[in-house]
Amino acid sequence: MCMYQQLRTMNIPEQAEFLTRHLVGIKSINGTEGEGAIADSIKEVLQSFPYFQQNPELVWEQAVPNDAVGRKNVFALVKGKKASSKTVIFHSHIDTVGIEDFGHLKSQALNPDVLEAFFATYELDKEAQADAQSGDWLFGRGSVDMKSGAAVHLANVLYFTENLEGLTGNILLMLNPDEESQHKGMISAISELKRLKEEHGLNYVSAINDDFITPLYEGDSHRYIYTGAAGKILPSFYIYGRESHVGDTLSSLDPNFIGAEITRRIHNNLDLAENIEGELTLPPTCLQQRDNKEFYTVQTATSSYLYFNYFLYESTAKEVMDKLTVITKEACADAEFHLLKQYQEFLKRTGLPGKELSWYMEVTSLADFIEELENKGIPAVQTAKKVQQDNRHMEPRKLCFQIVEALQNLDPDKKPRVIIFFAPPYLPHNYLNEEDERDAKLLQSIKEVLAEAERQTGEQFALKKFFPYLADGSFLSLHETDEEISSLIDNFPEWESIYPVPIKGIRELNIPSINMGVYGKDGHKWTERVYKPYTFHVLPELIRKTALKLLEQEENMLLSV
Repeated sequence: MCMYQQLRTMNIPEQAEFLTRHLVGIKSINGTEGEGAIADSIKEVLQSFPYFQQNPELVWEQAVPNDAVGRKNVFALVKGKKASSKTVIFHSHIDTVGIEDFGHLKSQALNPDVLEAFFATYELDKEAQADAQSGDWLFGRGSVDMKSGAAVHLANVLYFTENLEGLTGNILLMLNPDEESQHKGMISAISELKRLKEEHGLNYVSAINDDFITPLYEGDSHRYIYTGAAGKILPSFYIYGRESHVGDTLSSLDPNFIGAEITRRIHNNLDLAENIEGELTLPPTCLQQRDNKEFYTVQTATSSYLYFNYFLYESTAKEVMDKLTVITKEACADAEFHLLKQYQEFLKRTGLPGKELSWYMEVTSLADFIEELENKGIPAVQTAKKVQQDNRHMEPRKLCFQIVEALQNLDPDKKPRVIIFFAPPYLPHNYLNEEDERDAKLLQSIKEVLAEAERQTGEQFALKKFFPYLADGSFLSLHETDEEISSLIDNFPEWESIYPVPIKGIRELNIPSINMGVYGKDGHKWTERVYKPYTFHVLPELIRKTALKLLEQEENMLLSV
């Protein structure tokens, strides 16, 4: 029996749950062929709908270029009765993280019924046990992050195909792989969105993502709606020091010590977190700190690597580079003073004659260092390209450090220095500008829909500016100036080859991104679960009403021009 024949007898909440269970049952772990398999299954679901059987050209896929596991984006376009360019995008990601965390239940990680029965008797997590016993929660990998989100969109697409007379514009469904890693699905989809805009005249009013929302504190009953998405960069530090034998470490300039000083000043430093009233903003976090030694020796390290997760809300990459350069110079200056003081105390205790030593560390951005080398006639740009080409299958962050290390090796003076640069991933920040007339009206429309939904459902909504986690919606709009973007790209090793985000295309599209998420708990944990009463009963209608309101608002704006 085709999928539509099963769905047609159900109401929308039943359809959403049925589709969620179907999608959870498909193993689509990031970086595996399962991402292609779930795209194929979703395409088959859509092709079973009568509307798309009559209009088969309105369901299609777009392959992610040069992808080793055959990932693809799935698109479906629903056109309202009256011809219109106005279009609201429904989008979700269809990949998940792995299932290793399920341990002995790994073989049942995609089976909601087995997991519900297990957690109903699992006394080591009383909250998960109570939820399982209630019958209101659906467990399983991807249940909340975010197979249920794709399912809600599919149910709504089916609804609109059967109620075209009430649709005053178009709905474009876009389902993407690789959100949990490099965002290749959404990045490659930018060209397809541009093609549809140029060839079919689509005017994108907004995009509605339904990535999961969750309680922010114990007892939190709000349903959070976000009108934008946080961005992210990965500030990285290549630290080149002066090695020594362990019997002579006071004469060394240990890059690990410098790295520790930098980390101490940046990691979880709330002074570096943007302070935006009413928003959950997070400080930078150290994700890796290690030296270049691959095995044991009694020589200190010559270099070390360090990078941070750094969220962007309203700040730009240029502002981050400027701040971190100042902090790094302060860290190096304090380290220089400390190391000199220790060396002088050592000489005092031992009575040994001193050496002419310096513990000064130069601090430079990658862009400035490349310019310095090129001005000396050293082929820095050519070297960077060759390293990338010779190691193009290397893990992207490791490759960036490999390039920077090769550039440091070009320095004939071998000066100790810290080179600050950016590595992948980079996500732009996407938010509504209330001073912009269109954004202000879009925001007002959302507030009106939420107010009505509160009266009808009894839910308590909270409207926020930034989705606090990473989401594909980041790639739909760009706020930086050309100068600010140049600061990012110039300090990113081999941007065009390693992480070619289509900056120009994103800027041209400039699509506002709203997140009306499925509701659940413990995303990326083995206790992951989605709350059925809200996700399947309230959310689908909320998204439909929002889409119709935004299309109506756009129509009124066009008529008033």
